[in-house]
Amino acid sequence: MNRLHRITLLLGKDVVKKLEKSTVMVVGCGAVGSFAIEALARSGVGHIVIIDFDKVEESNINRQLFALGSTIGKSKVEVAKARIHDINPNTAVDAFDLFFDDKTDLDIKPDFVIDAIDSVQSKIALYKWCLKNKIPFVSSMGAARKTDLTKIKIDKISKTSVCPLAAKIRHIVKEEKLKDFPVVYSTETATPQKNGGREFGSIVTVTGSFGLMLSDFVIKKLIS
Repeated sequence: MNRLHRITLLLGKDVVKKLEKSTVMVVGCGAVGSFAIEALARSGVGHIVIIDFDKVEESNINRQLFALGSTIGKSKVEVAKARIHDINPNTAVDAFDLFFDDKTDLDIKPDFVIDAIDSVQSKIALYKWCLKNKIPFVSSMGAARKTDLTKIKIDKISKTSVCPLAAKIRHIVKEEKLKDFPVVYSTETATPQKNGGREFGSIVTVTGSFGLMLSDFVIKKLIS
């Protein structure tokens, strides 16, 4: 039996072959992105492009798959690349250690892009790059300070509510007259933090669910 035996039983050989010929780019290898990448790799996506400029920190361990005691201080994309190849050595991986902004211009055209970035301006820059290159796109909104999995939804950015990050993105999209696009977001009111400070608390059950919903959305689009 091979690594993709169970997914072949579920979806069939033709679907597995389609996934093996697909390329998905994930920008952001943190709490949300790491789970999206994991699901793509374990589902047999043949070519995964990963982008992140950050290194693993000890504070990442509570919610990021690539954060382990053994990976602290290492480049997230290099750790992610090694993990993908450990899951499936046949997966082609392009790893870019960079911060995606409006000056970024990659010579690559994936079948789908997953946005798991924190920065508003980077999200918009990535979306504009996808529009320019006619690449399908799905984005993660805010997963921090949330605890209720039943409030996580997927819809067009224009249909979002409650989420402050989605409100900022929605405003820019409307102001700049950009096309609507799908997002994973939560309608849960943010949980008050036990301790103050600028950093937002988060839990893996929520951030991981965001990532899995993003990858599920993309996989279904690729095989439809």
